[in-house]
Amino acid sequence: MAIKYIPEPFRIKMVEPIKMLTREEREQKIKEAKYNVFNLAGQDVYIDLLTDSGTNAMSDQMWAGIMRGDEAYAGSSSYYKLLEAGKDIFNYGFIQPVHQGRAAEKVLFGTMLEQGKVAISNMFFDTTRAHVELCGARAIDCVVEEAKDPVKRAPFKGNMDVKKMESFIQEYGAENVGLVVVTITNNSA
Repeated sequence: MAIKYIPEPFRIKMVEPIKMLTREEREQKIKEAKYNVFNLAGQDVYIDLLTDSGTNAMSDQMWAGIMRGDEAYAGSSSYYKLLEAGKDIFNYGFIQPVHQGRAAEKVLFGTMLEQGKVAISNMFFDTTRAHVELCGARAIDCVVEEAKDPVKRAPFKGNMDVKKMESFIQEYGAENVGLVVVTITNNSA
């Protein structure tokens, strides 16, 4: 049976020139970055293979944002603008921007969780669960039952089972609940 091709419902509107450094220049930039890819300036990276997050086709509004900054995964001018804005708004001497949610979890969870604490969620992503457990805490899923049946059709399988959550809070004590996490884009469910 032939596969019917359906064209994408968008047009690609942008071509961006990029430069390629010589091998020697790349080696020098990597050395200057102390061999940490997050210390590289985006303009010095020809093909960015640092992540698969947020590197696909973008909307015209997203491109408009790019025109005001740049799309580098690390070392972008937008990063430095964010630091400046954060310091200006909050008057903090130190700002810790992170590149994505997993990094934010690693930073945040360490301040809120420890041995003996629990974190409750509709359903933890594997990496989020790992960050809870790295802190010595226990990750507890309270997703609705229909989420556990892959064959069952439901409008949204990511809802929190509130009664189950209340039961766990009573069991462990509210003082031992370090976090309640609700994952809206719950791919696991």
